Amino acid sequence: MYRYDEFDRQFVAERVEEFRDQVARRLSGELTEDEFKPLRLMNGVYLQLHAYMLRIAIPYGTLNSRKLRRLAHIARRYDRGFGHFTTRQNLQFNWIKLEEVPDILKELAEVEMHAIQTSGNCIRNVSADHFAGAAADEIADPRVYAEILRQWSSLHPEFTFLPRKFKIAVVAAEADRAAIQVHDIGLQVKRNEAGETGFAVFVGGGLGRTPMIGRKVRDFLPEAELLSYCEAILRVYNMHGRRDNKYKARLKILVHETGVDEIARDIEAEYEDIRARGALRMPQEEIARIRAYFAPPAFAELPARSSAFEAAKADSRSFARFVERNVAPHRVPGYGIVTISLKAIGAPPGDATAEQMELIADLAERYSFDEVRVSHEQNLVLPHVRLDDIPAVHAALAEADLATPNAGLVTDIIACPGLDYCSLANARSIPVAQRIAERFADIERQKEIGELKIKISGCINACGHHHVGHIGILGVDRKGEEFYQITLGGSGDETCSIGEIVGKGFSSDEVVGAVETIVETYLRLREGPQETFLSAFRRLGEAPFREALYADA
Repeated sequence: MYRYDEFDRQFVAERVEEFRDQVARRLSGELTEDEFKPLRLMNGVYLQLHAYMLRIAIPYGTLNSRKLRRLAHIARRYDRGFGHFTTRQNLQFNWIKLEEVPDILKELAEVEMHAIQTSGNCIRNVSADHFAGAAADEIADPRVYAEILRQWSSLHPEFTFLPRKFKIAVVAAEADRAAIQVHDIGLQVKRNEAGETGFAVFVGGGLGRTPMIGRKVRDFLPEAELLSYCEAILRVYNMHGRRDNKYKARLKILVHETGVDEIARDIEAEYEDIRARGALRMPQEEIARIRAYFAPPAFAELPARSSAFEAAKADSRSFARFVERNVAPHRVPGYGIVTISLKAIGAPPGDATAEQMELIADLAERYSFDEVRVSHEQNLVLPHVRLDDIPAVHAALAEADLATPNAGLVTDIIACPGLDYCSLANARSIPVAQRIAERFADIERQKEIGELKIKISGCINACGHHHVGHIGILGVDRKGEEFYQITLGGSGDETCSIGEIVGKGFSSDEVVGAVETIVETYLRLREGPQETFLSAFRRLGEAPFREALYADA
């Protein structure tokens, strides 16, 4: 996990006091809202529909119990007792008083946290695979490179005022658990035939108003050249990205309008110029220093099979269901990766109460080497749990309504805060997610349906990643009434695709029934239970789903 040095502590403390003065000047009327807006955004503070929102950075989604307990404390003392985990692996508090924000930032600084670069036209929180350091299929810990990028990009004077916000994600396995192809820069750690570590590099991905899949510009970038190449990409973007129209200012538009071949040539030319000066080639000793931050915990030597774990599965149907959906293979024998679903039936997706956060902190400290991860799917993860201990973890989670066995199923819905909170939203997201989950609450029915990712956004900004949902739902405003447009066939994994719009939107009263029609059409037409919804859609196309949805019309 990243750690502060003396400079970090001093800088963050000074930044808090600077913002305290700015808040006081705003509250006294010395600063207008227009003057204050860029200052608050630099500190992660948004003005939402009903209150201020504070977005807190959680680098590459990694927390420990101390940090999580502090977040719980802030939720209880300064908010309404809960926080909202986001698709950027961050945490948002949605009911913050402006005059209390400096005190919150001070409390965050005490546990080496902050809200810097969670907003604005800068490099945002670098995200990574939430199974990093634990996954059985990874070739290296991608957080090492995410941390290098975090240190390099934090307060970088050249990239503080980019044409638009900029997002980077890193994975280190063939399975893409971080949606790298819908980021401005997506990095896949890999090894070449000589066994050397490097990266496949994708550029120009992104969702929002104009969703696009990133284009590969490098099959293999040597490890030591990571910062040189990323700087080259950002310089090309900073020089040529549009600043006259914020809707066309993202790197994806530059790649689309210029052409990936020309952009790649520009990047390579800038990269060669940087290399010639040798300033950004990372020495192996520096990579090793950062890698030491992420040294594996002291795993015990255990048998691959746990008798206690197997007995619990045999004795308890609820535990067996939890294991089937929420426990993933670990790279070390005798351990498992436990996903804690923040999608209990009827709950707002991604929300966790202060009490739940404290319980998870306790479980992490006792059973998971004091590590917690935030996934971009708005769940939490205990990455290193002995198989012997998973029954006890499950029991504790069940008492706190955190043992819902639905990871990857139809009720594991991603949703943005929507019109309940956000001043940009056109429609509500949370109530739709809740009603869909309630409609499909039967766990046996969920199992029959199989893997199905529903993602909901309350506006075109796509904070709910609806474009890459197997079923995507976009809220729109139609003459003051909330309607929902449906897309099908999107995916944010290694087979990345943008969903196809199937037809006219549905009213709030109709949208849950429309989702059920889509699911029932899939079940009727699939080639057996082994064919997932996404596979069936790609085989069948949208026609049978459209026909079922609009049969009456």
